[in-house]
Amino acid sequence: MTADSISLAQARRIALAAQGFADPAPAGRPDARHVRRVLGRIGLLQIDSVNVLLRAHYAPLYSRLGPYPRELLDRLAYGPRRELFEYWGHEASLLPLVRQPALRWRMAAAHTDAWGGMRRVAVEHPQVVAWVRDQVEANGPLTAAEIEHDAPRERSGWGWNWSLVKRALEWLFWSGQVTAAGRTAAFARRYDLPRRVLPAAVLDAPTPRPADAYRELVAVAAAALGVAAEPELRDYFRLPLAGARTAVAELVEAGVLRPVRVAGWREPAYLHAAARLPRRVRASALISPFDPLVWERGRTERLFGFRYRIEIYVPAPRRVHGYYVLPFLHGDQLVARVDLKADRRAGVLRVPAAWVEPGRDPSDTATALAAELARFAGWLDLAGVAPPERGDLAPALTAALRTAG
Repeated sequence: MTADSISLAQARRIALAAQGFADPAPAGRPDARHVRRVLGRIGLLQIDSVNVLLRAHYAPLYSRLGPYPRELLDRLAYGPRRELFEYWGHEASLLPLVRQPALRWRMAAAHTDAWGGMRRVAVEHPQVVAWVRDQVEANGPLTAAEIEHDAPRERSGWGWNWSLVKRALEWLFWSGQVTAAGRTAAFARRYDLPRRVLPAAVLDAPTPRPADAYRELVAVAAAALGVAAEPELRDYFRLPLAGARTAVAELVEAGVLRPVRVAGWREPAYLHAAARLPRRVRASALISPFDPLVWERGRTERLFGFRYRIEIYVPAPRRVHGYYVLPFLHGDQLVARVDLKADRRAGVLRVPAAWVEPGRDPSDTATALAAELARFAGWLDLAGVAPPERGDLAPALTAALRTAG
């Protein structure tokens, strides 16, 4: 690595180290300190409702720590001494409480930036918004269903056919007037007022100017990515183009970011001042489709030569690799991809498909993947791993699972 250029292999190792994949594995059972370490690396956890395998926010911690008690994250997110809060970060996310002031610009811009259905309900049905907020203030924490029980029955064809009450709640959430007090067993959000959920020290912290907030969030993204192009620094917290671009320039001037050339990249890149270049990365991990390592698919392709598209919303006959496909990281490369489903009724981890990347040895890849699948199934309290049903890695993986079993 020279002063102004790095190789692609170096960029991969820098990126993986920044995301926590070069950190030592916990010596014993992972505890809250390990969870905090990962959160300090990646900055936030994306939330998603798809539960064919497990809830998305649990997976990145597993990928970096191995089997950890999921209640650790539950306590940090929703316990009496919570350290995280829900808001729109990358998408719906769990974020450290310290980031709340830096996201108030988004709350303040709800009238222009929130989704169309939310904005419409605020403009066209302010009485519903006010009624919903009053319900939360008087009776919270409440789920949308609990509020809807006595709400107007008018429905709209927008989006997922949410009721006016649900859209009003989402508007209040986006604008920061309500927040998530917790989640039900069915993963429904329980809404309450911020003053009853978030610590006073957080709510009383001064609101930074938007430019200062953008700079803070770009700095967090840059540290989490290690080396990245401008679009990825902006995408991490879904920042506005002009604000992110100015923040990048200011961080370069401050010495936090250094412009570099990455071999094979057409885009200019920026290296974080604290980025670490390990000699080797010995990771072996399944990567969730919602993991920050692969959020920005163009960067994933440039770093790993791995073209990745999530196919959840693709009609089944048109899917190439499967419904819920996870890349498999081995060493510093994404060497395979595997479609997974937790069959909780049968107690097994199903593998609808498994595929090896071009140029990778199927036998070696299958051996490493079989060990990881067995470990993952155990963490999910599943008794075993079913043989893969299709894919060019299926024969070798079937043999490796049989040997491992």
